[in-house]
Amino acid sequence: MTKVQILKENLKWGLVLWLIGWVLGIIFFMVFPKNIMGWVITPIGTAITIWVLVKKINRDILLCYFGVGVIWTVMAVALDYLFIVLLFGTGASYYKLDVFVYYLLTLALPIIVGYIKLRGKKVEKTI
Repeated sequence: MTKVQILKENLKWGLVLWLIGWVLGIIFFMVFPKNIMGWVITPIGTAITIWVLVKKINRDILLCYFGVGVIWTVMAVALDYLFIVLLFGTGASYYKLDVFVYYLLTLALPIIVGYIKLRGKKVEKTI
């Protein structure tokens, strides 16, 4: 894969995962109290994210998984701000512990899954 293809794949899956959470938020808004909605979405989003990382994202080095986490986290923060905070006018009330846990997981899961996938693989050093 070229670097451009890898970037496109990272952006595509970042958007898909964010949209899944956003749609779940819209649906769950009618079902759950808004103060627990994030705690209901987080385990579902975590499971889907792990599946994507295991089945759809393949990188050769751990640093690339770190890059995936950074890209997805930046996307999540920006898209949340544009399409939740601004669009729905939630203001600072959106940013509670569940949102910060979601951002932390968005960064950490690619690194953790990448580490597990690459553990034990022979790494070639290039100069």
